[in-house]
Amino acid sequence: MAKLIGRVAATEKIPTTIDEFYFWTDKEKILNPFDVIKAKHIQDSYTFGVVEEISHITDAPSYLASYISSDFGDVSYKTNTQRVGLNFVKAKVIGNTKDIYTPVLDGSEVSLGDEKEVQKALGLDEVKNPLACGYIEMYEAKDKIRLPVFLNSDFLLGPEGAHLNISGISGLAAKTSYSMFLIKAVQQRYLQRDIPKNESVAFVLFNIKGRDLLAIDERNDELSEKDKELYRNLKLDDQPFKNATYFYPYDKDDSTNTYAKKKDVEAQIDAEKAFKYKYLYEEDKDCMELFFSNIDDPQETMSSIINLILNGEANFGGIRSWGDFVEEVKSYTEKNASGKDKSISVLSWRKFLRIIKKSLTNPIFAKRVDPKKNETRLREHITQKIKKDDVYVIDIAKLGEDMQAFVFGDVVNSIYEMKLGQVGDREPDEIPSKIVIFVDELNKYASGDVPKNSPILRKIIEITERGRSLGLILFSAEQFKSAIHDRVKGNCSTHAYGRTNAIEVSKNDYRYLPTVYKGMMTRLPQGEYIIQNPVLRSLLNIKFPNPVYKQFKNG
Repeated sequence: MAKLIGRVAATEKIPTTIDEFYFWTDKEKILNPFDVIKAKHIQDSYTFGVVEEISHITDAPSYLASYISSDFGDVSYKTNTQRVGLNFVKAKVIGNTKDIYTPVLDGSEVSLGDEKEVQKALGLDEVKNPLACGYIEMYEAKDKIRLPVFLNSDFLLGPEGAHLNISGISGLAAKTSYSMFLIKAVQQRYLQRDIPKNESVAFVLFNIKGRDLLAIDERNDELSEKDKELYRNLKLDDQPFKNATYFYPYDKDDSTNTYAKKKDVEAQIDAEKAFKYKYLYEEDKDCMELFFSNIDDPQETMSSIINLILNGEANFGGIRSWGDFVEEVKSYTEKNASGKDKSISVLSWRKFLRIIKKSLTNPIFAKRVDPKKNETRLREHITQKIKKDDVYVIDIAKLGEDMQAFVFGDVVNSIYEMKLGQVGDREPDEIPSKIVIFVDELNKYASGDVPKNSPILRKIIEITERGRSLGLILFSAEQFKSAIHDRVKGNCSTHAYGRTNAIEVSKNDYRYLPTVYKGMMTRLPQGEYIIQNPVLRSLLNIKFPNPVYKQFKNG
């Protein structure tokens, strides 16, 4: 039997509408934003609403009246007669059991919903292609319910919609953990036997913070029984990721370029699940423009130099190593070198050298690759070997920002060209039909401050605008959503909002959100997100369990 909690109130100044209604409830009754309630409506139907705002009012005509009734401001005074008071709740209409969308009538009974009614109200009762995205909790004490939430994967991975963007303050919002929770759900779904043969998925993840993702195929031994139960309720197992392969930046002593422990890297290499990646001049010089991803080049002088080099003009045609390349560039920076190429000034060559030299000192720019030592080129490994259900983790955490951008850009280009059939000789059915790319700190590559001519920004925009048709899906995260390029975030079908600050929620990206929800975003606890997706009838306050893979507490 439904539990009555109040009645609808329609006044002259605040009428009920087809979009919202108000109801009064006892001042001791605890309700929270995002709670689903139902109001009795005409023709034996019920209209469902989501709580947006809760106010408390009394019969006091003003604050002054309250002050006077307390013996003119005596805070210890107790009145003989308590003022009449109640809570006044605003609810947003999200559905009706008989699709009747006329305004709810004054005096209509308002009650809490049971599990099935809440599922129906939110559109979670008949989800096609279900993919676990967390759980919701509603009501207090004995009325409390907990429901798993499943999204239609077609609206996250395509073809109906694609791309995920997660925002929230670093360290508090657990952006990586939630991304990995969803990726775990995707992998488990595609490992099931009922997936069509022409459907497959692989993952390319960038590790950019410490050792966060460098043991995702190892169990989290500290996973609590509560978390395990939550995974069972979400129809997920509590096992770590399968088919994980790790790629570490090459370094002679295995310490300069990665936060991973040397013994751990060696153990993974011995188990044939880790490689060290390098860049060779002859094979990878075409990626040179990526060095300039965050460099303004209004006169296109840097582009002119790159074109000259890649076309093999002057003495650049016979160069075979990065060292020889740097020496040749140096010869153009000398004062008497202007006669070498009169169309490009010595100052431009000096700027070019200054930018590339900083990166080329990194050991990953090498002369050769030794496969016997599990050394590889990322582009070659990805385009020739990635297959369905694979999880490639590419470590860039200890590289400088310029080098992180270089590696990220190279990998994204490789995947994009592979899906277009521009590289390699693999048959289409050998390549996963969907490839999910996950990157944190998206603001480094796709913020409004990144130069418009940035090759990485152009590629990210291409992926978000046209990647869905190719099966390229971007899972991205950043601290502040407002900083991301409009065309990138505008093409993401799913958005997750974690804890942020008051300055951020005042930006235009949040203008459509109710004021109460904005306030909640400034105090969301870790492990909670506010989710927006095309198939959801309302924003949801989602929770999710702790990760199933090994966690590193001290970096």
